[in-house]
Amino acid sequence: MNHHILQRRIATPLGPLTAARSAAGLSGLWFDDQKHHPGTLQVPHDDGSDPVLSATATALTAYFSGKAFQLPPLDPAGTAFQRAVWQALLEIPAGVPDTYGALAARLGRASAARALGAAVGRNPISVLVPCHRVVGADGSLTGYAGGLHRKQVLLRLENADA
Repeated sequence: MNHHILQRRIATPLGPLTAARSAAGLSGLWFDDQKHHPGTLQVPHDDGSDPVLSATATALTAYFSGKAFQLPPLDPAGTAFQRAVWQALLEIPAGVPDTYGALAARLGRASAARALGAAVGRNPISVLVPCHRVVGADGSLTGYAGGLHRKQVLLRLENADA
């Protein structure tokens, strides 16, 4: 399921990220120690000229500076259900955490909160597809593949109660 064709390392205040792109757009964005990190990608490193990876770096710089940004084209590989969940994550406004149960209900899958949680955890595009905005029903910080310490910082950056 490796559809990555090019990669770039991007420095952030929370540690370096590896960005990968497919022919259609950004296909992955992982912290080095992230759960479900695909490991060493067997694709070339960008020379700094790729428009999708440059747009990703620009978006991350703006995000960490608290500024508005435009998402690069996205192309995460996953099942139809996972892709629907990841699309729903993009609809959660910054600073307004959502719960797994509410997200499952909005997707018409109220009884699938666990499956939804697994899909959220498998989100291959950290930070920009904001899986960090999903919290437990009681508001607790649960399950972030990039580490709960990063989830807390990201929510604070967005002025959410974390």
